[in-house]
Amino acid sequence: MKTGGQLIVDALEANATDRIYCVPGESYLAVLDALHDSPIRTIVCRQEGGAAMMADCHGRLTGKPGICFVTRGPGATNASAGIHIAMQDSVPVILFIGQVASHAKEREAFQEVDYKRFFGDIAKWVVEIDAAARIPEFVTRAFAVATSGRPGPVVISLPEDMLTSLVEAPAALPHTPVETRPGEAELDALEKLLGKAKRPFVILGGTRWDADAVARMRAIAEAWSLPVGCSFRRQMLFDHLHPNYAGDVGIGINPKLATAIKQADLVLLIGGRMGEMPSSDYTLLKSPYPDQTLVHVHADAGELGRVYRPALAINASPSAFVEAFAKHKPTATPAWADETPKLHAAYLDWSTPPESGPGSVQMGPIMNYLEKVLPDDAILTNGAGNYATWVHRFHRSRRFATQAAPTSGSMGYGTPAAVAAKDLYPDRTVVAFAGDGCFLMNGQEFATAVQYDLPIVVVVVNNGIYGTIRMHQEREYPGRVVATDLKNPDFAALARAYGGHGETVEKTADFAPAFERARASGKPAIVEIRLDPEAITPTRTMTQIRDKT
Repeated sequence: MKTGGQLIVDALEANATDRIYCVPGESYLAVLDALHDSPIRTIVCRQEGGAAMMADCHGRLTGKPGICFVTRGPGATNASAGIHIAMQDSVPVILFIGQVASHAKEREAFQEVDYKRFFGDIAKWVVEIDAAARIPEFVTRAFAVATSGRPGPVVISLPEDMLTSLVEAPAALPHTPVETRPGEAELDALEKLLGKAKRPFVILGGTRWDADAVARMRAIAEAWSLPVGCSFRRQMLFDHLHPNYAGDVGIGINPKLATAIKQADLVLLIGGRMGEMPSSDYTLLKSPYPDQTLVHVHADAGELGRVYRPALAINASPSAFVEAFAKHKPTATPAWADETPKLHAAYLDWSTPPESGPGSVQMGPIMNYLEKVLPDDAILTNGAGNYATWVHRFHRSRRFATQAAPTSGSMGYGTPAAVAAKDLYPDRTVVAFAGDGCFLMNGQEFATAVQYDLPIVVVVVNNGIYGTIRMHQEREYPGRVVATDLKNPDFAALARAYGGHGETVEKTADFAPAFERARASGKPAIVEIRLDPEAITPTRTMTQIRDKT
């Protein structure tokens, strides 16, 4: 006989869970009690949104479901920000929510929420476990749903009385991973399409990649002389210094890259959905009928033909597809072989940061410095804001599992993601980038880094405004500023108040020594860059945007 709480933990252990992220609540005390005797590492966070984002980062970097526990009502609604990210970004996450006791349901009891309705559109599956004996069944199914096809979040509601009930139940067994492989007919058809192509282009995206798949994709690109781009915030899928890399297919795309994609006669889209952001509002690939011959490879059949009609649809995970197609080789030097290096040269030019700009702090030299000192396996995280342009455009990613950033464009992600990344990979350098507005959404998770001795470095780019919104505001309604100014704390002092290390950068030359002191401190650190709000983009100032010059 075991309690429902014990059965939950047993099922997690059976599915190889090694850590969970949580904010405690009285609604699932029975689970917390069972975790006391479990080898599972329990990381207590400061807000449920941060906990869910940590779980998302875990799933994003490992491919295994990130596990999050929160309490009912406000705990669950706070966590919804991380669930939305996991859904739009196709990341496996399982959120467990303590629920009101069964006798109180349907009475609008204290903190009661109907989770099937609340999470219905932003989760792959939402379920409430009414009988503790079914916990092994439902938890194992949750792992299968979260990881199969297009990965995503699962939400499990746990009534409080169910967790304390004593029942007999079968021992939990691990879920069976589901792989989706391409058929030889589809691979042969792709080989024929490539044989006829003059200007092909490959776009990598989505999830269900691993380091071996990335290496196989590199070998395919080399064998076929293919130019390769990475979809928005999926840059870790191809080495940026490889001669076949053509650039980031995301927001603010290199115009030369955009032209190459539009003029391509064959686009091979592997793993991604090519949504609004990477498609430049469905102009690079027109929906539903692209100008290019489209070959779409995706692990979920429901995504094939959903937004674009492909000439060839291949229902396969990226890892299975590249393993299979790596065996296919061209019979002659491809016609486009001489053009691929030109696209790489255009990328190198585009990703070289400017040396000057308005104000006393220049982000270009700072990015150059970071490119020199950060190891290839450093993990960079960020949320959303114009500051992220400096990372996405000018950081040259080299290896898999080095990037955690939401394609959904959610603010507040970088700091909690960095905490999770550093706990997962304690021997690797982890740097979070955040704007001032972005940091203050989940910056309290810096306390979690201090509590668990996780020496992350958070670079806070402080320009005293919600920069992206101000940029749009000045472009659409010049001079009519409202609701975009911010009065911020001293971020370096805040870091010290939390028990970490703090630095303030007011001149470009201050950054390198400040960053080195932060790393040498051995503590979680914040390096605040006080950036002139005029430096709103790498190429245009706020005044130029306002004046449309």
